[in-house]
Amino acid sequence: MKVAAASTIIDTETLLACNDRVGTRPAASVYFVAAGAALGILFMKSEVLSWYRIQEMFRFQGFHMFGMIAGAVAVAMSAMQLIRYLGLRTWNGEPIVIPRKQRTLLEVRYWAGGTIFGLGWGLVGACPGPMFALAGAGVTAIVVAIVSAMAGTWCYAALQSRLPH
Repeated sequence: MKVAAASTIIDTETLLACNDRVGTRPAASVYFVAAGAALGILFMKSEVLSWYRIQEMFRFQGFHMFGMIAGAVAVAMSAMQLIRYLGLRTWNGEPIVIPRKQRTLLEVRYWAGGTIFGLGWGLVGACPGPMFALAGAGVTAIVVAIVSAMAGTWCYAALQSRLPH
């Protein structure tokens, strides 16, 4: 991220600017923590965190996880269409802009990234969001996977300019 002016933050990844000042949303942290806790409970109750369910999916032995993923995709697609159709705005009053994907030759960034993500998910038995829910549920061994995922994210950020996008 680059700071363009005292109160404007430009996100170089999505090329969006946000007029936001530090301290303008004092209760935002409470909302985010509450939403994260609710999502963690939802993950636990829906068995998305179950290693058995994840392995069952990767072995094509059950529909449970595929149904959950399909439901999430349907909700996300509907939400994106509603945002565009209704012209919704952020709580700062700015229009929500959904940028188009950047097309590249051979689309390496998508298939390579998806392959790495899927391998990690299959080996660890959890994807990034549920890893934190597992840690909150007391599965302490997942902390190793969380630290490793964060190290991988840091490495990607350090090497991003040299990778084929």
